[in-house]
Amino acid sequence: MMRYVARAGLMILMMTFLTGIIYPLVVTGVSALIFPGQANGSLITRNGRIVGSALIGQRFMGSKYFHGRPSSAGSEGYDAAASSGSNLGPTNRALIEKVASLAVKVRRENGLSKDTPVPSDLVTSSASGLDPHISVDAAYIQAPRVAQARGLSEEEVRALIKKHIEGRQFGILGEPRVNVLKLNLALDEIK
Repeated sequence: MMRYVARAGLMILMMTFLTGIIYPLVVTGVSALIFPGQANGSLITRNGRIVGSALIGQRFMGSKYFHGRPSSAGSEGYDAAASSGSNLGPTNRALIEKVASLAVKVRRENGLSKDTPVPSDLVTSSASGLDPHISVDAAYIQAPRVAQARGLSEEEVRALIKKHIEGRQFGILGEPRVNVLKLNLALDEIK
């Protein structure tokens, strides 16, 4: 009986070493060689300084920037250490009130009439609370505000949005989208 227990214990140690240490090190090493940017967090740098990640959204304030999705990650939002959604269901009164309040805010910020439809991604957070993208419609609805705040023509801003549209993944998954950080950085390069 003890012989079987010893073999089982040895097998557990071997498998732990193989699957818990060797395999992760090999996968991490190979990914760092093949995909160095992605393996290191898809970091975006400007003037030698890291300004963010293309994979994690961040809060942009003020009228001269495009705003991303609302975030429920952490008390201030966009906290990568507290990634989570609100976990509120579609019939939850708190969610309904929050969405209605955010729709009013989006309409007011962008000079829209009270009956103008607001893209859902501007009033609901993603499951992680860290989504770096907005829909193409959400970007275009903000274009007049950003153009006016930056002293640019609306056509210039719309052309910049068009340049930053990312297509469906593998041509079939998801919807076309715009990375808010990349778009705002491109705006900062103009003015």
